[in-house]
Amino acid sequence: MRDFLSAAIGKSVRQVARLRGGGSALPGLVVERLDPGFLSRVLGRLPYGVVAVSGTNGKTTTTKMIVEMLEAQGLRVFTNRTGSNFSRGVVAAAIQECSLGGRLDADIAVLELDEAHAMYFIDRVPPRITLLLNVLRDQLDRFGEIDTTAKLLQRIADATTEGLVVNREDRLVAAIGERTRERSGAPEVRAFGLSDALLSTFPSDDDFHAAPGLAAPAPAIEREEADVTLVELGDHEAVFRIDGVEHRTSLKLEGLYNTFNAASALVTVRMILEAGPLAGLVAGSRPHPDTGEILAALAEVRPAFGRGERLMLDGRPLELVLVKNPAGFRLGLASFDPSGVAAMIAINDQYADGRDMSWLWDVDFTSLSESGVDTVSGTRAWDMTLRLEHDDVPVGHVEEELAHALREFRERTRGSARRIYCTYTAMLELRKALSELTEVEDIW
Repeated sequence: MRDFLSAAIGKSVRQVARLRGGGSALPGLVVERLDPGFLSRVLGRLPYGVVAVSGTNGKTTTTKMIVEMLEAQGLRVFTNRTGSNFSRGVVAAAIQECSLGGRLDADIAVLELDEAHAMYFIDRVPPRITLLLNVLRDQLDRFGEIDTTAKLLQRIADATTEGLVVNREDRLVAAIGERTRERSGAPEVRAFGLSDALLSTFPSDDDFHAAPGLAAPAPAIEREEADVTLVELGDHEAVFRIDGVEHRTSLKLEGLYNTFNAASALVTVRMILEAGPLAGLVAGSRPHPDTGEILAALAEVRPAFGRGERLMLDGRPLELVLVKNPAGFRLGLASFDPSGVAAMIAINDQYADGRDMSWLWDVDFTSLSESGVDTVSGTRAWDMTLRLEHDDVPVGHVEEELAHALREFRERTRGSARRIYCTYTAMLELRKALSELTEVEDIW
């Protein structure tokens, strides 16, 4: 009866919110207040349990990769597709997809979790398997220094029951893996990593904040053997080393960072399939996932909304590239050739973006110097313009109001390919405006 009442109330709130153009997380907020145990009961029935994905960068696209690879294996997957990664967003997604009896038509849940709001979630639903991606300086107004973020990720790892996947190349995340291995009764720990040749392509937070002219501090922990290693990058293709064998695969993903995150998704999917359902496998009967099938599914995954998402506007491509910290912006700039593409940058400073935009000064924008930036917009448009000026990047127009800026950007750049680098809330607002002009995937 409790499940029925909570589901009915949540679905009613969702319908009203949609009619009024409200946020996707509102039903979750209401049900959380009325029935704090709803989520644990709903997710507790899933035979493969819950997989958590957390870290500073890459949660949404990596979660999408894991979901689609598991679906290709025949599993029914529940996930928070909108990227609303607070606990109320997960509850809202569950309300949307569950029956009136509070049951999900799913075998497993794969959920991206905000580093801080995961604390509420793990107290109610311990993850069976957790993937920790990275720790970078992001939303400093929320987290302060990166050690705070690392402590939050450690708590998620401590709550995990069976399997932990860590980034071998991130000093703080690798340390979480080491501490987990040393704990009695701890989950199995596996790692994803990079070949030596690619380490400089994916800078860590240490690399960004080393003293000028000096190399970043050496990792405190020796690099372990990775379950999956990204060894080579190409144009929409990559080579991964898995169980000592190198596999080349094509990719529809955009961006260097998404290719590295694909290695993390591969490790996680392999661990999930080997773990099997919670009902318990016969000792020693762990299945061996078919690497070829998993890679074939990865090759078909497209970017998540706003994460290298490619739209068509006026018969020309328009790419949306989410930026939220120095590493993400740097890799976003490195992933796309600026020549022949009209660029716009949209920077907001709402809560979901982080109020502190000082991190823009840790990004090198000189790759845009030759082509310039047509339009700078958002609530922090003038801060962004000043930053570009210091790197001698010409800016054509500054317009704080996003919808107006998009209209003018469109008119000035007809006939050109377009690319917009944008923070999270700017991306959502731009997608809404673009949905009136072209086909945009409905994420709600």
